[in-house]
Amino acid sequence: MSTSHPNVPASSATTVPATDYDGVPVLNEPRTIRLDGAVREASMPPFAPPVTHGSLADLPFENAQTDAGAIVLSRRAADGSWSDVTAQLFAEQVLAVAKGLIAEGLVPGDRIAVMARTTYEWTLLDFAAWAAGLVTVPVYPTSSVFQTRWILQDSGAVALVTETAAQAAALGPELGHIPDLRHLWVMEKGHVERLAEQGGPVPEAEIAVRRGMLGPDTLATVIYTSGTTGRPKGCALSHGNFFAEVDNAIELLHPVFKATTGDEPSVLLFLPMSHVFGRMVAIACVRARVRLGHAPSLKAEDLLPDLAAFRPTCLLTIPYMLEKVFNSARAKAEAGGRVAAFDRAAAVARRYGEALEARQTGTGNGPGRGLRTARGFYDPLVYRRIRAAMGGRVRYAICGGAPLGRRLAAFYAGAGIEIFEGYGLTETTGASTVTPPLKPRLGTVGWPMPGTKVRIAADGEILVAGDHVLRGYWDPQAGGVVPATRDGWLATGDIGELDDDGYLTITGRKKELLITSGGKSVAPAPLENWLRAHPLISQVLVLGDRRPYISALITLDELGLAHWRQMNGLHPVPAELLLDDPELWAVVQRAVDDANRLVSRPESIRRFAILPCDFTEEAGHLTPSMKLRREAVLATFADEVASLYPD
Repeated sequence: MSTSHPNVPASSATTVPATDYDGVPVLNEPRTIRLDGAVREASMPPFAPPVTHGSLADLPFENAQTDAGAIVLSRRAADGSWSDVTAQLFAEQVLAVAKGLIAEGLVPGDRIAVMARTTYEWTLLDFAAWAAGLVTVPVYPTSSVFQTRWILQDSGAVALVTETAAQAAALGPELGHIPDLRHLWVMEKGHVERLAEQGGPVPEAEIAVRRGMLGPDTLATVIYTSGTTGRPKGCALSHGNFFAEVDNAIELLHPVFKATTGDEPSVLLFLPMSHVFGRMVAIACVRARVRLGHAPSLKAEDLLPDLAAFRPTCLLTIPYMLEKVFNSARAKAEAGGRVAAFDRAAAVARRYGEALEARQTGTGNGPGRGLRTARGFYDPLVYRRIRAAMGGRVRYAICGGAPLGRRLAAFYAGAGIEIFEGYGLTETTGASTVTPPLKPRLGTVGWPMPGTKVRIAADGEILVAGDHVLRGYWDPQAGGVVPATRDGWLATGDIGELDDDGYLTITGRKKELLITSGGKSVAPAPLENWLRAHPLISQVLVLGDRRPYISALITLDELGLAHWRQMNGLHPVPAELLLDDPELWAVVQRAVDDANRLVSRPESIRRFAILPCDFTEEAGHLTPSMKLRREAVLATFADEVASLYPD
């Protein structure tokens, strides 16, 4: 039954979806265009009306006016406890810091850089800077001094806020090379609180004037790509880009952002705020008045207590994290002599998830009585423990950054955690496709986001269009922002396919496509993603461009290796000695053989090398979002690569 929506005017060109008994949108399929027997384009009309005035700077103040007592954030204290922040209090803090920035002489359009982990202060500074008419520039806290200097120079930032004094001190010798930088503030020294105090004399009317100068087309942030293939580029995103993204995401992902059960929705953010994925979700939570928390550390000993104390209903994550949760749970079961039961439970969960998918997509009747009984039996033994490790209330996870894979998606669905898998770029302000509620297709990255068009070019490259696509790339030499699209379409550099119903599958990167000396084109991503799901394997790089066959560099997971060693009664030995163990090689070989079943013989991995160390961000092998820097890896391990091709 169709229902009206209070946020969409009757004259709007948006599509208002019908809703099921929980109020969750029931979606019509996207419009598709076929060419030469294949779907070449899919599009979904917007669910939310376009924002025609105002900016992100207005959100804290509108929330305070609408529902001053609403809990919009929770702030983590040094002792690990959490204190709630109301809409009224957050608006007051944003106002105070914004006035402080003005008192320090920052003028509309100035760029202010923030170099910090995922903290409350990050979101506070974001909205305060916008309220003062500024443009924020995120810098990964793990960036080298050279990378930081380059971003500050290129963006023309006049101010930098670091989380720690050590970060500021490391940049000290480079300050003479950053002529535009006039202010350097440090969070741990209390400089954000000092800014709030210094803004006292600034009249509130000045904030109102500066907010009034902003509109949807105003530049909001310059986010630099992580640079897997070259020098990072600054993506210039407007306030309107974010509105188009978050407003449609809120309407589409109804269960995440709106209470459909007795649990009020809440999100614990632990992915980097310097990445567009984390920023987008943080803004969406403020927009929807969903309680948002920030967890600064991804280390298990830090994150698990935060999850237990905050108890989110939704997590923002990447496949790597979900793989590690699964592998850790299996390792614990094996150590306790319950691995056979765990594997049976995992198989039941996958079958249950696949049966749910079949019912929701109209291709099956859903879980039968026997399967429901088996799932009920294993829930307290296995699935509940996995949910408990995530805080106990998690029902949803938004997953991006890389394809999750059908096996793991089905397992989590069967374990009671619905995965909304998405695909997008910094250039698209986050997601361009996402798993639609109640209509999953496991192994894909879903349908086009509302208001988005996805097209497959003749060479397989994914093209994207929509109001969430960036204004352009930041280029001070060209006078500001240069166009990034052609005829409204952004070339993503990714390779993919659309199925008959408009679901997108990512098969690899255009620049990473391998062409063997025999002329066979091979996308490395499917093999890499499959192998990374193995509990012993941490990272994989598949290679073979202009080579006679495909091979791989494989690194081992430290915890998985320790567990394997323990279960096989092996004493600790140096890694270089352990790598000579034929049993270890046999285990990895079986994993490679398993992955090779995904592809044809010419695409399969013929040889592989197990490396004595993992790929790390510190060594330059990974971006901060855990993507491989392939050229850096191949340069570091050139001898190992040569050994794979002896002739």
